[in-house]
Amino acid sequence: MTAGYRVTERFLAAVHARDADAAAGCFAEDGTYANVPHAPVAGRAPVAALLRPILGRAERVRWELVTASYTDERAWLERVDRFWIDGREYSVACNGVAEVDPARELITGFRDYTDLAPWRALIAPVLAG
Repeated sequence: MTAGYRVTERFLAAVHARDADAAAGCFAEDGTYANVPHAPVAGRAPVAALLRPILGRAERVRWELVTASYTDERAWLERVDRFWIDGREYSVACNGVAEVDPARELITGFRDYTDLAPWRALIAPVLAG
């Protein structure tokens, strides 16, 4: 198993547990997370703050891997991100790229690419309520 695999598995486990702080703990102190096209956030506390609203609102989260490729320095994850909110499932297709420091097994950069327009149309009314 590569460092890229090990750290992203820890990250996904924390996301599935809906634990924003544990997910952010998989990042280097100055690691970045970009939900493209938004500007990236840098640092563990901002990463946790970015993840906390959706992880906290959902009663269940599962980021299903469709295809994945790993090296020590990188993980590429084609996913379907699923969130159950008020008993209903909401999902969005996503591609994520994690840059990894293999010596520390920490994420130094994570970029998620998704078509935000359909996701916003689907989830905005739910999160506003």
